[in-house]
Amino acid sequence: MTAIVPSKDLVILVADRNIEYVMKGLLSRPKALMMREITYDIFGHPEHDAGCLLHGCDFLRPFVNRYSHALIILDHEGCGQEQKRRTELENNIENQLANSGWHNRAVAIVIEPELENWVWSDSPHVDSVLGWEGRQPDLKSWLNIQGFLNEGQNKPVHPKEAMEMALKNVKKARSSALFLQLAQKVSVDRCTDPSFVKLKTVLAAWFPQS
Repeated sequence: MTAIVPSKDLVILVADRNIEYVMKGLLSRPKALMMREITYDIFGHPEHDAGCLLHGCDFLRPFVNRYSHALIILDHEGCGQEQKRRTELENNIENQLANSGWHNRAVAIVIEPELENWVWSDSPHVDSVLGWEGRQPDLKSWLNIQGFLNEGQNKPVHPKEAMEMALKNVKKARSSALFLQLAQKVSVDRCTDPSFVKLKTVLAAWFPQS
């Protein structure tokens, strides 16, 4: 029997367009991620975070032989099982994927609490993209004044609310394009979020540079 050769490297199932645009931005920078250029497709689940969590395996089952690897990416906040740890949810999804034919070729990324946690870093590009370049007080100081960021913290406790208020303050519309710009510009080494570190590690392992 002739082995089936996958036609593309990676299929990604995401919970929303913001995550989709982040992944497009990141995958446009393979050298920064210590990986080679890849072929990929991104699909959004119509039921968003809960759909990725509960039905992501079913969604990806038809693609088992068409792609070398698969990713499911969703937010912890809004998935419907927030009482469970991020790592527990990831393990549950990965076990389902393995049993459906992906074996060790698929990984789940659950972002805690949500995607906006990847946004916040000490990169000056964050201030620029969010419309805060050259403003006084600067963005970090403003977050501190508003109670979003405590002394010594690198990320707001409520990252989504902090981003929305920062954009509202400068009268800048929230859009998926902002996430694309951030993913294209901010250093991938500046984000220490565990789910982001996992994503980088997985991509570099699956698609190493030649």
